[in-house]
Amino acid sequence: MEENLAHCGLACHSCAIYLATREQDEEKRYKMRVDIAQQIKEHYGQECKPEDVNDCDGCKTEGQRLFSGCKNCLIRKCAIKKGLENCAHCSEYPCDKLQEFFAKDPEAKDRLDEIRNTL
Repeated sequence: MEENLAHCGLACHSCAIYLATREQDEEKRYKMRVDIAQQIKEHYGQECKPEDVNDCDGCKTEGQRLFSGCKNCLIRKCAIKKGLENCAHCSEYPCDKLQEFFAKDPEAKDRLDEIRNTL
């Protein structure tokens, strides 16, 4: 389960950006990116255009395709710096950055809590 998770608890394999990256039909892929741009604006309050939604192979990708929002993610940078599989393994779990993120995506918290409870 953990290999399919971003550091913050998002499930990369079900992420709309990850799925759009894998969509073969160009027209359908563009429509998916239109929806993603709208979701980013509504969910995170960030302006985003469909052309801003680049390909992504998952948060833990190094040197390959990675969504721009993931490249700049402070949670991701922190987990990588600490050498963590994900934030459930952190001694500071849940930190302020995660608490703020969990307010927007409580399912990510549930995933990390599940892992944390098995440690």
